[in-house]
Amino acid sequence: MASTSATPSFANLTHVPGTDPTKCIYDAARISVAQRLVKSLGVTIEQAYVAVDYGKKGEDWTVPIPRLRLKGKPDEFVKKVADEFEADDWIDTVTPSSPFVHFRMRTSTLNRAVLDQIDRLTHHSGTGKPEYGTNDSGKGKKLVLEYSSPNIAKQFHVGHLRSTIIGAFLNNLYRACGWDVVSLNYLGDWGKQFGLIAVGFERYGNKEALEKDAIKHLFDVYVKINKDADADPAVHDAARAYFKRMEDGDEEALKHWREWRALSIRKYEAEYAELNVAFDEYIGESTVSQESQDDALAKLNELQLTKESDGALVIDLEKYKLATAVLRKRDGTSLYLTRDIGGAVERWEKYHFDKMIYVISSQQDLHVAQFFKILGLMGFEWASRLEHINYGLVQGMSTRKGTVVFLEDIIREAATCMHEQMQKNEAKYASIEDPEKTSREIGISAIKIQDMQAKRINNYSFSWDRMTSFEGDTGPYLQYAHVRLASMERKNPELMPLPATSEINTDLLVEPQAHEIIVLLGTYPDVVKTALKNQEPSTIITFAMKLSHTIASAWEVLPVRHEADREKAKARLWMFICARDVLGAAMRLLTLTPLERM
Repeated sequence: MASTSATPSFANLTHVPGTDPTKCIYDAARISVAQRLVKSLGVTIEQAYVAVDYGKKGEDWTVPIPRLRLKGKPDEFVKKVADEFEADDWIDTVTPSSPFVHFRMRTSTLNRAVLDQIDRLTHHSGTGKPEYGTNDSGKGKKLVLEYSSPNIAKQFHVGHLRSTIIGAFLNNLYRACGWDVVSLNYLGDWGKQFGLIAVGFERYGNKEALEKDAIKHLFDVYVKINKDADADPAVHDAARAYFKRMEDGDEEALKHWREWRALSIRKYEAEYAELNVAFDEYIGESTVSQESQDDALAKLNELQLTKESDGALVIDLEKYKLATAVLRKRDGTSLYLTRDIGGAVERWEKYHFDKMIYVISSQQDLHVAQFFKILGLMGFEWASRLEHINYGLVQGMSTRKGTVVFLEDIIREAATCMHEQMQKNEAKYASIEDPEKTSREIGISAIKIQDMQAKRINNYSFSWDRMTSFEGDTGPYLQYAHVRLASMERKNPELMPLPATSEINTDLLVEPQAHEIIVLLGTYPDVVKTALKNQEPSTIITFAMKLSHTIASAWEVLPVRHEADREKAKARLWMFICARDVLGAAMRLLTLTPLERM
């Protein structure tokens, strides 16, 4: 039995800039509501469109009439819109409730249009990749995105984890919104600490240990030489002298540093791959040319913005409430502020970006504000295109034994914890092709979701028990929700393969729970646009959790395997497959790998 409904044509809808009904079906519904306001109240289509909100308490759309800023009584305008209302393929009913007007979509249109769009953009897109939730708002624009930025010759510390997780999400988000993104990992690969490591390597270095595990060995050397330096200030003098040789281009001093840098990047690439993270370019403080730094200082001197203070070169930003910033130390070596300024100029010359984002902890708010202000004072028009995405601290992040922590330790422990949980169900465990890999993926999902769940700027307390729970809003819960949806085709072989989607009767999806799921699925493209505005991963997580909870509460009410009406069972199965596709899209945007079994 074929469906009695089909997605209505978009031909009768007025074009509204910034909308695309072919990618977001709710754009079509909002335009349909807006056209009624234009007809009854004489406002422009743009005015009308922005006044159409998501509805509450069972309504699909709500228009607060005062938002239109019309001269007259809202009651009269509400009555006029309601009196002149005529149902069409998109909008079925109107309810006046001054100063609001509420509208409901035609259920048959909603079911068919949302599910059709998800299916088409997921499985039959022009690029061959899933596209539901994407948009072209950033088409033609270039973003340079700097994130993660660990220090070489040190193991990947959890302190860099938040920048990595948030930055990787922003990378996916901007690409999903049509931007051309260049992702940069700006390594801490320059500075006195490399002088310290060099001095330490002369005392404690071992070639065999270096080749076996370079990052671990160099970190051990760094810890030992720091202890020495605490007892003997001459160690710091030797480190400063060594770094000065590096800055002066001494080939002997640079030789070891190059080897350590290359070995560190190789190790980091493997760790990033575990996290579903990749960069377009690995650069670093060392790649900022001396010429760029000298030119920046010369320009600041020329503008009479600098002054000497105890032999150092500084810039006074007190009148902007940004304190005084040091640009060059007394011994003539550069600081990372100087390198940041030179690096920003080089990036502008290379990329001519529309926006450049730095994902850096809120602990560095003053440094970043000084850096941006200095570029503005230098007269660079593009300084206004720079943006700092900051975030709070992770508190109490350690292994379960309480030891100080590297990312590798946290992932290993989370994976072990998940593996233990999986083994409790022997039948399911036996069906998993690669339990080690699966448990690792669930563990990584647990870490990422806990990190991204709250607003970025909030500090949060790391909790093993909360993070690894399969209940509540956690990474394991999200993976479980996806796995259950992914199992629907396997559990209903008698309904597979489903007929052509045009032959599935979506008018049979009449239960309130089905309506709630489909309404939610239709909001996903808008959720992505909202996340782009606020640049908060928590926006996507909130959606994914709400969808998962809504589906969980619908399983018993909307059975598939035990539904006697075969046509209804097919319609429900297709709806759950579409839900799997949308949940999977949200998870991939969050840099998770949606699992099929666990």
